[in-house]
Amino acid sequence: MVVRVGLFVAVPAQLEPVFGVSLSLLLFLAGAGLIVAEALAPGAHFIVLGVALLVAGLVGFFIPAGLGIFAPLILAAVVLVTTAITYWGYEKVDFAAPGRGQTLSSSSIQGQFGTVTERVTSTDGEVKLEDGGFNPYYQARSTSGAIEVGTEVMVVDPGGGNVVRVEAVSGGRDDIDRALEQDREQSATERDTESEHA
Repeated sequence: MVVRVGLFVAVPAQLEPVFGVSLSLLLFLAGAGLIVAEALAPGAHFIVLGVALLVAGLVGFFIPAGLGIFAPLILAAVVLVTTAITYWGYEKVDFAAPGRGQTLSSSSIQGQFGTVTERVTSTDGEVKLEDGGFNPYYQARSTSGAIEVGTEVMVVDPGGGNVVRVEAVSGGRDDIDRALEQDREQSATERDTESEHA
């Protein structure tokens, strides 16, 4: 089978065809399919294997037919190396929130604040996190009692997937709030004193 790529003609590795199609073309199509699947379901991590299979398929188009059994070994090595590089890059880059340096992990949402979008109970509910990444909506479970829509919550246990345990943020002031307010008042008093002397 000959594949025309722009001005070039690529001859895929002459491996035993699978379903009447060369291994290179199968790898290419599987990789392209996984990349499309990632676009439809972001965060599913199809992109890592999809890129690896796509690259292996492209490399397979240019492997000479005379390599015989070495062709699949080369393709396997390409898949492994490309997977490692893609996975490393995927962990280091966060396209949804530049400047953070890595993708969101479950531990990175612990302590984040959000708002209840569907009533949260111990068995059901949904929240929208303020800094929740590409899709800020998470299934949520309450640590104690029901939490009504519109209530501000804090993530106390990120869980392992998209289900987080939250608790309502109390409207009362704690010691930290009082200390911050006292510090603000002291700074304002100092500024007023300095402006009177100037």
